[in-house]
Amino acid sequence: MGYEKIEAAVSGLFDDYELYYHKEKSKKIESREKELYGLEVKEEEGIAIRGIRDNRMTFAYTYDRGEEATESLVRNLAQIIPFAVHDEDRDFPMRYEKYPAADLCDDKGADDSEKKETLFNMEKAIIDYDRRIVATRNCELHEIEIETRIMNSKGLNAEGKKTLYILTGLCVAKDEDEVSWYDWSWSNHWGRMDGEVLGRGIAQKALSFLSGRQLETGTYEGILTPQASCDLVDILASSFLAENLYKNKTRLKDRVGEKCFADVVNIVDSGLAGAGGFYFDGEGVPAGENVVVKNGLFRGFLYDSYYGRKFGVPSTGNGTRTGIKEPPKCGPRGMFIEKGAADIRSSFTNGIVIEELMGTHTANPVTGDFSLGAIGHIYKGGAPTPFKGVIFSGNIFQLLNNVKAVGTDLMFYGTFGSPSLYAEDIKISGV
Repeated sequence: MGYEKIEAAVSGLFDDYELYYHKEKSKKIESREKELYGLEVKEEEGIAIRGIRDNRMTFAYTYDRGEEATESLVRNLAQIIPFAVHDEDRDFPMRYEKYPAADLCDDKGADDSEKKETLFNMEKAIIDYDRRIVATRNCELHEIEIETRIMNSKGLNAEGKKTLYILTGLCVAKDEDEVSWYDWSWSNHWGRMDGEVLGRGIAQKALSFLSGRQLETGTYEGILTPQASCDLVDILASSFLAENLYKNKTRLKDRVGEKCFADVVNIVDSGLAGAGGFYFDGEGVPAGENVVVKNGLFRGFLYDSYYGRKFGVPSTGNGTRTGIKEPPKCGPRGMFIEKGAADIRSSFTNGIVIEELMGTHTANPVTGDFSLGAIGHIYKGGAPTPFKGVIFSGNIFQLLNNVKAVGTDLMFYGTFGSPSLYAEDIKISGV
């Protein structure tokens, strides 16, 4: 059933409606021992409908194609209307005349042989780097192509297409002990992928952790690398959401305009940033750049259309959607700490460098309290010694108040991005 027929069916059933079409093609290639180990190809295409009648919103979706499947979807929507919750703030965005231009789609790409060679070269770069590298795992190339279209009864009509390439790899190094390191890189364009650079970086990092020891319990100063800092941004992100403001689940309530972080901390949420960047959000609102922290001052919350109406403000383009199975919800799009003006890594000689955090899902996103496993290096006179088996604990708000310098090495891991952060009062529990 075409869009016109679906619109005709739902327009007679609802006061307002939204059609969300999503098509995703993905291919995964896995390498093992520098040969093709696995190939997986998927394609999903479906439609989701949200409808409002008498201030009651319903939602349903289907991956089935054909007129009969869509008619069944519409019937199911009609049947659940009486059970939907009455809410006068349920509505859809109005039509937008313009959407941002962004270079998110690779029309050139590459043939399969070139992609396989890049993957094999990544694994080869890991294995051949040092005799102490004893195994590789998860050496994979993911290729994703997404097409999305959103239409609603307000006249909104948004459509876009993007590509995403992801390389992943893990290596195991063994000497007196055994360690491993996993990393990944991504780009919207194939020409920007470099498997050999990623492979060498994975091997170097794994080797650097051999013969690690525990640190003494104490308070340190030092650096959190982009990978570790991104995990902290992930913990913090929910504090900026209007949904949590409404539910009283954020420490930032009633603090707009106040200094909540260190002067050097600037935090932005951009709909075009990160691996999830797209031209519009899950409701069709154009992607924008929202500064939530400027020079340590908290500037404001992030809103989708629903919570924007609750608070009487426009949507900031933060209606997030991961596919057709769930309706959009208020969430971060591409949140990152802006890079600073100086390279804080090259001149670092004394202190600790936290490379990876473990157990971030146990952190309390409301209070900001965390107690996480950590690995990294301690520097004395410029010489690094690896450490492991320690607990890094504290509070994300206090930690970001103790940041003294921000590096230039901004990196995105998925939705979140950060450069290296130099902080004081890092509490470590070791021996």
